[in-house]
Order: sequence, then structure tokens, then C-alpha cells
Amino acid sequence: MEKKKRMLVYANYFYPEVASTAQILTELCQGLQNDFLITVICSVPCYTGNIAAEYKTKRFYEEEFEGIRIIRVRVRDFDKKKKKSRIFHIISYFLNSFLATCKVGKQDIVYTISQPPILGGILGNLGRLLTKGKLIYNIQDFNPEQIMAIKYSKNKFLLKVLFWLDKHSCHKSDLVVTVGSDMQKTLENRFKNQKIPSNVVIHNWINDQEIYPLEKNHNQVMQFRKKYHLDNKFVIMYSGNIGLYYDLENIIKIMAKFKKERDVVFAFVGEGSVKDNLVRFCDEQQLENITFIPYQDKKDLLYSLNGADVHLVTNAKGIKGVSVPSKIYGCLATNIPIFGILEPETEAWNIIKKSNCGMTAETGNYNEIEEKLRQIILEKEHFVKKHMTGRKYLEENFTKEKSIEKYRSEIKKLVK
Repeated sequence: MEKKKRMLVYANYFYPEVASTAQILTELCQGLQNDFLITVICSVPCYTGNIAAEYKTKRFYEEEFEGIRIIRVRVRDFDKKKKKSRIFHIISYFLNSFLATCKVGKQDIVYTISQPPILGGILGNLGRLLTKGKLIYNIQDFNPEQIMAIKYSKNKFLLKVLFWLDKHSCHKSDLVVTVGSDMQKTLENRFKNQKIPSNVVIHNWINDQEIYPLEKNHNQVMQFRKKYHLDNKFVIMYSGNIGLYYDLENIIKIMAKFKKERDVVFAFVGEGSVKDNLVRFCDEQQLENITFIPYQDKKDLLYSLNGADVHLVTNAKGIKGVSVPSKIYGCLATNIPIFGILEPETEAWNIIKKSNCGMTAETGNYNEIEEKLRQIILEKEHFVKKHMTGRKYLEENFTKEKSIEKYRSEIKKLVK
């Protein structure tokens, strides 16, 4: 029997974290574990910013999950709303992950993602040098392009250095994986008049066996809606990271114009760095039909996602070719229509158009957003019935099995 190849995976977040990348990387490792001996280096559970006491006494914690070796590294507590706090947290993950790499020995494959920004690629490149493995760099978000889009930093020298560093990580990779065709074009633009690194598009996914359509009168969907005062309402839901890259602080001002629509609720499910700003705005404006709901446990995600009548998928201006909102796959899986506030011809925009699973408005065009939102609310029942087409499109294009099989095929090409 052929000896299994060894694969090292860097995952900032991993099981049991609720972050979308944690779920994707966990399922990827589960899907590949029969083909490779997998070691994962990741943070101790910390997505909320708070770290349990049992993960504060040692630098490394070795665990096993379904036959996968996990080395969890200690990181600092952090406050998502404070830039310095986040930076120190990220640096602690990077340094301790580098030290943990010294424990894993020779590897055939080193797989890293673009999180944390820039450092994820550098970590993979250092891991390649230490373990002598072939490097796969999965770019979930291009940085510093994402940082520049939301003006998180205006230091031109720093941004130029960060760009060079991440481009170098791409250059040293044996395979670059992007999660959208528009992102593949961004990679090509980085290497104009230069040799473009070997690359492939492999889409993210949702586990379509765990997330699927349920009727609104399903007992646990009804419980969710009742618990958060959504019953007998038309629910337009944003579910996911309430962060910097989604233009939510402007979009909520459009929602405020519908405050007299008592049968409509705008529900934000999740946490993130701009949530407090949104809550403060709603309090100041006395908006009673906008509600905030905590992150749902993975086991309850099926019911919360099915608690919507329309899902909201957004990105900030300038994100075209930089990122793909992973939340779109969960929305497709429920067969619930989507209102996409996106830049034209982005991956998510094209998915909505090709599948006819909803309506789109251009990011930053607030008159159009208001007009389309008004149309959805006026045509509630007709809109929902017309656009219940997402599930079929997901099953034909974006299943977990299809994406993992593509990863398996690409990895085996590198180590054959």
C-alpha cells in the first residue's frame, strides 16, 4: 500500500470555531484525511476575542479530532473594535504558529490561507522552507487591496511593503487557490508582464447536507423566529460577520427609511467590529424593526438561516476581485431568495444573476438600493416565489464534495 503523504495546514480558526473559514478548513481536512496524514496548526478557540482559562497556561496544546492532529497555539485576548488589540493578537498567532512548525517535521504539502492578512502567506512560505513541502496558498481575501478598499490604513509606504510581501508569498507558492473567477483576475493583474504563479479557482462551500430548506412552520424555525420576535413578520436577514468590509453602516441608513413598515424586520445575526455602531444608530433613531441576534451555534445555523424570508449579501465598494462573501453559499442552500448589494460582475453578483435566486443593487448606489428594497417589500410573496432557485444552482455547482474533490486532485498533482 502506498504510504500517505504528509500535509500541514495553517488555520487561524479551526473546529469548533463558528467563523466560516473555520468550518471550511475543518470540512476540507475531514474530506482529505483518508488521502493524507494531516496536521493542523491553529489558534486556541478565540473567535469572540475571549479565551478560556484552560487555554492560557501553555504555549501549545496537542489534540486529535477525527484522526486529524491539531496543535493549538496560545494567543492573546483581543477586542475586535481596537486596532492595536487585534494586531497583537494576530502577531501572537503568527509567532507561536512558526514555533509550532518546528514540532511537525518534514511535510509533503504545506497549505495556508490569507488569514491573518499578509502573515498567513508569510507563515506558509516559512513553513515551506522548514518542512520542505510544496506550498498551496489559498487566498480568501486579497490584502492589502482589502485594507485599501475600506481605507483601514492610508500609509502608502506600509501598503507598498505589504503588497510586495503578499505578492512574494504568491510567487513562492507551488499553487495559488482563489475562491472566485474575479479574484483570479486580480492575481493575474498583480503579475502583469511577469510569470503568473500556477493557480486555480476552487469555490468555498456550505455543507449542503447540514444546511437545507425547511418550511417556516418547522418547529425549530418557529422557535427561533418567536425567540427573537420575528414571527408574523417579513424577515430580511444579514447573517455573518458584522464587520468592516460590508458597507453596513451606510446600508442601515437605508433600512431606517422603512421604519414604518411594521410587518418587516431587518435582522442582523452575528458579531463584528461595527455592530456597536449599528446598535447605537438604531437606538438614536428609535428603530424598532431592526434587531440584533447573537451568533448561532453551528447546530442551530440550519434554523436561523431558514428563519429569513430574504437574505442580504453585501460587500463594500472596492472589494471586486478582492473577496467573495462566503455567506452566499448558506443562503443558496436554504433556497431563500437573496438581495445582493454588490459590485457588478463580482463572483456573488454573477451567482445571483445566473441562478435567478434574487435581486441585485450596486454597492454605493443608495438610491438604487432603496428602490430595490422597496420593490422587494411591496412584492413580498411574488418575490419569494419567483426566486426560490438557489438550492438547485448550489447542488449543480457548489457542493462540498465538488470543491474537496478539486482540492484532492490538485494536491495529488503536486505530490505524485
